[in-house]
Amino acid sequence: MKAITDEELMQQVAEGKLDQLKILFERHHLHIFNFINKMTGDRMLSEDLTQDVFYKIMKYRTTYAKGRFISWMFTIARNNVKTYYTRNKESYDSLDEKNEKLFEAIDEEPEDYSHLQKALNKMEAADRELLILNRLQEIKYYELAEIMGSTPGAIKTKVCRALKKLKTIYFENI
Repeated sequence: MKAITDEELMQQVAEGKLDQLKILFERHHLHIFNFINKMTGDRMLSEDLTQDVFYKIMKYRTTYAKGRFISWMFTIARNNVKTYYTRNKESYDSLDEKNEKLFEAIDEEPEDYSHLQKALNKMEAADRELLILNRLQEIKYYELAEIMGSTPGAIKTKVCRALKKLKTIYFENI
């Protein structure tokens, strides 16, 4: 039997079959949590924001326009993180300072946080976000372009530049 796609499931959710959202949640909540956690560095906040993403998927289900579900879902997740920081009077880019303090405080647990994660946290939020979505969440360039409101070529260029920055940061701290 053929597995039902995310897009088909979301279409059913949009039509009022809310029980199908459970399947989407089971498939994607870890991806969303990992993305948000890498962006915020705060596990509790990430759990809350992940729940909020799926609440918003349910709440705004009728606005789903039959596009790629992953793109739509990560757009909601990105906006959710930015909205949180805006409402709490923190700059989205101030995450850099917050993450550095977080990782200084937990240096006693090196097995939980790699050198790569520390290098990622020293990057600007926009670059970090691109790398997390593209390399860790395996979101394709065309999907990222849809999420970010750009073109696949521009996204590919930005990812390449972000990778070069990450490489520089990573190797200067070894």
